[in-house]
Amino acid sequence: MITYPDIDPIAVALGPLKIHWYGLMYLAGFAGAWFYGVRRTRREDIQWTRKQVEDVIFYGALGVILGGRIGYTLFYNFSVFLDNPISVFYIWQGGMSFHGGMLGVFTGLYLFGRHNGMSFFQVSDFIAPWVPIGLGAGRIGNFINHELWGRPMEKVMPWAFDYGDHIPRHPSSLYQALTEGLLLFIILWWFSSKPRPRMAVSGVFMFCYGCFRFTTEFFRTPDLQVGVSAVDWLTMGQLLSLPMIIFGASIFYLAYRKKHNHE
Repeated sequence: MITYPDIDPIAVALGPLKIHWYGLMYLAGFAGAWFYGVRRTRREDIQWTRKQVEDVIFYGALGVILGGRIGYTLFYNFSVFLDNPISVFYIWQGGMSFHGGMLGVFTGLYLFGRHNGMSFFQVSDFIAPWVPIGLGAGRIGNFINHELWGRPMEKVMPWAFDYGDHIPRHPSSLYQALTEGLLLFIILWWFSSKPRPRMAVSGVFMFCYGCFRFTTEFFRTPDLQVGVSAVDWLTMGQLLSLPMIIFGASIFYLAYRKKHNHE
């Protein structure tokens, strides 16, 4: 087994000021998204400015942080919130929900699009290829934070991790970093490298993320305060991913059907 590295979650401590690796990973994700977004504005078929990229990242960052934290509280930690409502602001302790962050980002994209005279999918198609950068960085932050323990391995593999309980476990946060981060980025980078029908890129993102998340949840220990739900094997993450898979496949189909009807 690989012994889980003893990583201090605090990257830098300057007196009372403590900078956590988890926060730095989010910062790295936003920086990577900005860099990639600015590069995409150089394409002739994309009519976005550098200023618009910076603005949409600001809207998206607010959506990720507010939606992610509120979503985690409502979906995974509601009992703690009832006991201590101010805990919703304890971002440094970890605990961010992708699905809550996604709803927050959707709100941000709608507001940005309304302010700039763009449709929702016009905005979402443009930013979708950047999102895996932040997702991958966030999962690395989970790993550093000693979060998202994997389930015990039935057959011990060379990459099994000992998280401190001497049980060989799947490194589920690394699985998610590779699928939701690296693999999803490669798929979206390839698919969006050519002009596509409106909604198609968003559909690919929603469908692929939902499938990757649904699959990797089988290797991740369910949140203790939530556990499993339907038929004793679906986790909350899987239940929240099913609508993404259905919605992503639907809008992808509609995107190409609409294109066919217009040809």
